[in-house]
Amino acid sequence: MGKDGVGDIDFRQLARAGLALGFDIDEMDDWPLMIESAQWLGVPYQYAGNTKQGVDCSGLNCAIYKKVYQIQLHRNSKQQYEKDCHSVSLSKLQSGDLVFFAPDAKKQNINHTGIYLKDSKFVHASSSKGVVVSSLNEKYYQKRFVAGGRVK
Repeated sequence: MGKDGVGDIDFRQLARAGLALGFDIDEMDDWPLMIESAQWLGVPYQYAGNTKQGVDCSGLNCAIYKKVYQIQLHRNSKQQYEKDCHSVSLSKLQSGDLVFFAPDAKKQNINHTGIYLKDSKFVHASSSKGVVVSSLNEKYYQKRFVAGGRVK
């Protein structure tokens, strides 16, 4: 998306987003997604929240998707998985795909979600840390990963 919307992008904002997210943002990356995701970092966790005063994981997905893609997602992680997406394997994840987790990945009782950014990194609202970027390579998330989802 970088090339098409160059006139609309503040490159200082893009550079700040890269620093905040912890990786380089390249020409082929989804610049609006990266900028919007970076602007949510540090927002505290609040169950059922969907604003920058407090947000939960599915609320974060809803807010970012509405702003960046003008798409209204369902309000909870399980419905986002079941109704808004078709399944995508870990190796096929692309920027903007949703990632879903469960306490026991084998049972697929989805209770957490985030938005895939790039290079195994995703943004999500952690109940203990608020909005952060984490890696799918962390053991905690590897054990709980259920599926990726590409929004229909």
